[in-house]
Amino acid sequence: MPKSKLVTIIGGSGFVGRYITRRMAKKGWRVRVACRHPNDAIFVRTYGVVGQVEPVFCNIRDDDSVRNVLKDADAAVNCVGVLAETGKNTFDAVQAEGAARVARLAAEEGVGRLVQISAIGADATGKSKYAQTKARGEAAVLEAFPDAVILRPSIVFGQEDQFFNRFASMTRFGPVLPIVGADTRFQPVYVDDVAHAAAKAALGQAAPGTYELGGPDVDTFRELMIQMLDIIKRRRLIVNIPFPIARIMGGVSEVVNTATLGLVPAQITRDQVANLRIDNVVGEGVKTFADLGIEPTSMEAVLPDYLWRFRPSGQYFAIKESADSLKPR
Repeated sequence: MPKSKLVTIIGGSGFVGRYITRRMAKKGWRVRVACRHPNDAIFVRTYGVVGQVEPVFCNIRDDDSVRNVLKDADAAVNCVGVLAETGKNTFDAVQAEGAARVARLAAEEGVGRLVQISAIGADATGKSKYAQTKARGEAAVLEAFPDAVILRPSIVFGQEDQFFNRFASMTRFGPVLPIVGADTRFQPVYVDDVAHAAAKAALGQAAPGTYELGGPDVDTFRELMIQMLDIIKRRRLIVNIPFPIARIMGGVSEVVNTATLGLVPAQITRDQVANLRIDNVVGEGVKTFADLGIEPTSMEAVLPDYLWRFRPSGQYFAIKESADSLKPR
């Protein structure tokens, strides 16, 4: 009996990676989930039959480590990225040099297909290091592996996201919800739609090239927060923090993070403030979900399924609301 094909998913236990892992396992592929803490990624084994999905150690900053997880792979997906620099995991080391390393070694090891998860806004001349290193990573990938598929999602939402979950959590602590870049536009994309696109590319069902992935709705940051507040049934005053003040706050937050050796995480960084100045939407004349034959999922269809826990009474909110309607007036 021929051996099933093998895909290596670097960062396969992360937010986006675990959805790609699940989809590839359902397609019958053996999945090597390469991550920094394989003991914390045991849950991915449940995505397939016994022995089909295996978490293994990988440090994207080390050649030998990356080469080991790419050996004998028929396809590879690189999901690794950072929103803020911590220790040795800098934007340069992970998003530029790390992506280059994966592509170079994938080519050397004879991996058949490579998928690179990047981000909308990747720009070598961008204002943020995040955008610059994403673009440099893309360029390095295409230089080493010209037939690679690069996926650029907008902000990704889903049950484990750190966007809607983070801001919904913030509403528990006061009447004000502070945000930066209230008028910046986003095109949120459902995590499993991104995984669907990545799986298609890994399976050879997508033409090489760069695809920008956005959901069916384009909203400003403020509008997204209004929708979130409606779902969690809370009233909060949305306050926009001007960019100059936000930049100062980011600098202070970074200093505190450094002084405490990372014990106090930075709430916002100057680089993130720079990113929030730029609209995060699909460009014109680019490949999109339509070119992959995928219909993107709306936020309305997904957000209530996991944000309900932030309602004042959590899972009992609907019951209490129903009981209140029965009280005599």
